[in-house]
Amino acid sequence: MRGGASTGVYYRNVIRFQSCARLPLVVLLALGSAFCLSCNRSSHPAQVGERAPNVVIRNGAQSVSLRQYEKQNKVVVLNFWASWCAPCLEEFPSLIQLQQRMPNVEVVAVAFDTDEASYRQYLLDNHITGITTIVDLSDQSNNAFDTTRPPETYIIDTHGLIRRKFIGPQDWTNPEILNYLQHL
Repeated sequence: MRGGASTGVYYRNVIRFQSCARLPLVVLLALGSAFCLSCNRSSHPAQVGERAPNVVIRNGAQSVSLRQYEKQNKVVVLNFWASWCAPCLEEFPSLIQLQQRMPNVEVVAVAFDTDEASYRQYLLDNHITGITTIVDLSDQSNNAFDTTRPPETYIIDTHGLIRRKFIGPQDWTNPEILNYLQHL
């Protein structure tokens, strides 16, 4: 009888141990699921097909509103970048060429740097002209678009809808991209 009682205690302790051992696994799976659900870096981000956030970026006297381009019936190529991002610098020449080739498209390059003087010097040093550039010291715009790792670019149609999201540097003179933009 005593062996039976101790066996019952033994199995109760094993079951209790197994339950405790599963707890970290359950917590890990729950956290992983929450992370994946909040992640917007998939091939079809949640924002695609939705109206673009109505952000107005102010930098001193300069102000950029996404709605102003909608009123002008322009497609917006909204590029988020930072001066510390090497791939961002890599794609600037093709963004500038895109703006030159397609007057019905407005390239808006938003920097989420923290120092306006460094931002301005970066533009001068790298000859970045011919596109709309603005620094968002408040991080309002990149937070509204859930952008954290530049470069990320959104294509916004003439009705203010997000049509595509590109993650990483692109060749904006690629015929496939040009064709896509022409048919929006």
